[in-house]
Amino acid sequence: MEIHHKTEAERKAVLDVLADVPFPSVNADRPAGLLKRCPAASVTPLVDAPELASRAGVAHVQIKDERERMDLGSFKALGAAYVIAQDAETGAAKGQTYVTASAGNHGLSVAAGAQAFGAHAVVYLAETVPEGFADRLRGFGAEVVRQGAIYEEAMAAAAQAAKDRDWALLSDSSWPGYFDRPHVLMEGYLVLMQEAVSQMPAPPTHIFLQAGVGGLAAAAAAYARKAWGDAPRIIVVEPEVAPALFASVVAGSPQITAGPESAMGRLDCKEPSLIALKGLSRDADDFMLITESEGATGSAACAEAGLPTSPSGAAGYAGLLAARDSFDALGLSDQSRVLVVLSEQAA
Repeated sequence: MEIHHKTEAERKAVLDVLADVPFPSVNADRPAGLLKRCPAASVTPLVDAPELASRAGVAHVQIKDERERMDLGSFKALGAAYVIAQDAETGAAKGQTYVTASAGNHGLSVAAGAQAFGAHAVVYLAETVPEGFADRLRGFGAEVVRQGAIYEEAMAAAAQAAKDRDWALLSDSSWPGYFDRPHVLMEGYLVLMQEAVSQMPAPPTHIFLQAGVGGLAAAAAAYARKAWGDAPRIIVVEPEVAPALFASVVAGSPQITAGPESAMGRLDCKEPSLIALKGLSRDADDFMLITESEGATGSAACAEAGLPTSPSGAAGYAGLLAARDSFDALGLSDQSRVLVVLSEQAA
């Protein structure tokens, strides 16, 4: 485990470099209203987990449980499908081909949204993505294309296909010149935090948020600041082999990182979303890297508590657990009230 407390100089440096990049939206009412029209939409539970709190040495651990979101198995159901639903309102979705790359659940959201609104989905997968996931995509009518050894190579291929074939690129990341769709997509993620705010009996003292490209973390952090101000301490958790946000904040500018494959596969992203990086440079307090062993320990602890999930899904809690011997560094105590997101089903 490694912890970095963001400095004011780092915040200013990132915001200066990303001056032309939009901040994450905090308008949760728009996606919430649209999702109410979806038959599969329902509020996910906030679970009080005393066993996990005791293990971590804090007073309360409350878990926003996204494993059954819209029957797709993760919070990602709130993202791409919401973008396609917005397109459908203007008549732009029917007959459209949406193309993306996915390390996991984002592709399912694209596929399900396309199927629901009369569109077509093409999903590029890196070689490391299990074939079982490819079959799930095909079950929603998506065309699956294998390309590249890592997610970033699959994403480059998807972007090129969109350009060559005049398809709609629907990524959950953002980069120079590509902000509109990911900005709307991240707005969809606000729904889970809006629900959590209404479900919690009191504001948390700490929020641990796992991150890949950073979309979930940035959206959740932005809404948490809107609802609770500066009070919660927000910690972003990444695999040590994919420190895209951590490295970028330390450097004061976006960084492309390198490392071996992580078992926290949904978080194994080597380059940050620029919208997410800008938002987190403003809203997060700390950035944490956890080892593969720490990630596995977190998911095992959740399973023992009756909340089975993947190492990616439990990475926020894994970060809290890894900090057990470093409470002072994060202002934790035995009176702390911690919010984490269980972001996906067990594999």
